[in-house]
Amino acid sequence: AAPDVPARPPALCAGCPHRVVFKELSRLRAIVTGDIGCYTLGALPPLAAMDTCVDMGASVSMAHGFELALGEGEGRPVVAVIGDSTFAPSGLSSLISTVYNQGTGTVCVLDNRTTAMTGRQGNPFNGVTLQQRPSRELDLEGILGALGIEDVRTVDPNDMTAVRPALKEATAARDRLSVLVFRSPCILLERKRETPFWVTASCTGCGVCATLGCP
Repeated sequence: AAPDVPARPPALCAGCPHRVVFKELSRLRAIVTGDIGCYTLGALPPLAAMDTCVDMGASVSMAHGFELALGEGEGRPVVAVIGDSTFAPSGLSSLISTVYNQGTGTVCVLDNRTTAMTGRQGNPFNGVTLQQRPSRELDLEGILGALGIEDVRTVDPNDMTAVRPALKEATAARDRLSVLVFRSPCILLERKRETPFWVTASCTGCGVCATLGCP
């Protein structure tokens, strides 16, 4: 490559709803067990907020393992991060095991209403089949409640004033299992709209936007 061409490492899309969640997890210095999906890019700088990624569904079971291994100390919180399309076929069984074994910790389901990494096909939690036919959308929060998880919260991941306290409260409760559903459509699903992200005359050049890794 020519020396005057800036490097462009893989990054989450501009306007990605996952970005603020990873930023806040980084602030918390959480041990983040990750999963397979486009949000795995949260492992890369400047977010650098994912510590493990093995296979589909491993985030939830690994988080349970970390909780057991670390015990009841006051160390870093353990947080599992998994997408809605991965949670449906793989993460749900791991979560059932965690509940069955009376596990604690925090699980974040990043629900962007699609399977973004492999072509934006449907999944059981957005009610659209691979052939783009309408289907029955599974009630994610209803399923979590049916498992007996009492602390289930749905949060808008684009709202930093909501994301930060939700994560702080969930990770501070070391005696129970908390599941946070961060729901907002993938930015690629709405790319026909005029982008809602722009620089205005009120920009002070503080540089905070750059710390989110927005391209």
